[in-house]
Amino acid sequence: MTAKEEIDMVTKAVKSSLALRNWEKLRRNKLAMIGFCIVAFMILCAVCAPLLTPYSPTDIDLGSRIKPPSLSHPLGTDKLGRDVLSRLLYGARVSILIGLSGALGGAVIGTIIGCISGYFGGWFDKVMLRVSEIFMTFPQIILVLILVVYFGQGLMNLIFIFSISGWPGTYRLVRGKFFSLREENYVEACRAYGIGELSIMFRHILPNTFSPVIVTVTLSTAGYILAESGLSFLGLGVPSGIPTWGNIINSAKAIDVISNNPWLWLPPGLAISLFVLGVNFFGDGLRDVLDPNQ
Repeated sequence: MTAKEEIDMVTKAVKSSLALRNWEKLRRNKLAMIGFCIVAFMILCAVCAPLLTPYSPTDIDLGSRIKPPSLSHPLGTDKLGRDVLSRLLYGARVSILIGLSGALGGAVIGTIIGCISGYFGGWFDKVMLRVSEIFMTFPQIILVLILVVYFGQGLMNLIFIFSISGWPGTYRLVRGKFFSLREENYVEACRAYGIGELSIMFRHILPNTFSPVIVTVTLSTAGYILAESGLSFLGLGVPSGIPTWGNIINSAKAIDVISNNPWLWLPPGLAISLFVLGVNFFGDGLRDVLDPNQ
């Protein structure tokens, strides 16, 4: 067995032991586990939507308009006779997809740019640092609104907008980590063995920055779900024909509906609040576990 193979075996053993310790710490965090259970349950309900409701979220039944909750419609129907429960479950798919995809897209962009900027420095680092400062000058919701006006509404457009507006935070986080890690002894050892720069960046340094990035993705997902709901409520998010939590609330924003038909706006509002609360609980628990300063 070569020295490199022995080092790889030791590294795998250490990572496995560290993963087990982190899981035990996370499992003992009650709020984090409550958040994980909430998120897992709601995602499972969204995935199993066809099994939980026989109705399509877009089927119109004018004979069943604005019916209160009953055995046939557990959460009632809206002003077009559409089943609220089915719209809530299928809308969860779209809202969670937008939030998670936007957070992952921003994290990927920020991580790649942060790796290159933090490892090589130089003119590229200076340019990208100024660009990130320009992005962070605007409140993100204002920047998102500007980009929505420019690119237009749509599911993929919204994911793209969240991705390109959310990368600076991850970029600065990864860049700062790379500035400190690139001077470590194991990096010098890699260079001495003749390992290429890209391999050092993405195989040896990048895995050591994943912990804060994972936490950032988790918390950003909750923020983007709230942003999607707000944009859809204003009529600037996903087109109204696609069920999302924001669109469901948008269709129930009339004063008479708010006063007389609470089943049209209360369930999606509770769903958004519960999911965001669960994600924040779980994200805080992950931060406590993965942050070496804790």
